[in-house]
Amino acid sequence: MRVTSKGQVTIPRDLRELAGITPNSEVIFGVEGGVITIAPKNGVTAQADRARLDRFVSTLDRLGGTGDQAVDADELMRITRDR
Repeated sequence: MRVTSKGQVTIPRDLRELAGITPNSEVIFGVEGGVITIAPKNGVTAQADRARLDRFVSTLDRLGGTGDQAVDADELMRITRDR
């Protein structure tokens, strides 16, 4: 994607639809970890959802590799069924 001399880019239609950005809507730009983000201004709920998802992914990253590798799927099913 090319940035024009005026700093403009075209947001692809599928991304606009996913983000809920409609014609003439206002958007908010942000920078998170060196990455530029764009969200609909009325997307306060979407921003809260994103923050919650980021916290969840962070928790999963911290838990990565902490499980007992000796427990196979059948054993895990037995353990969870007996609760």
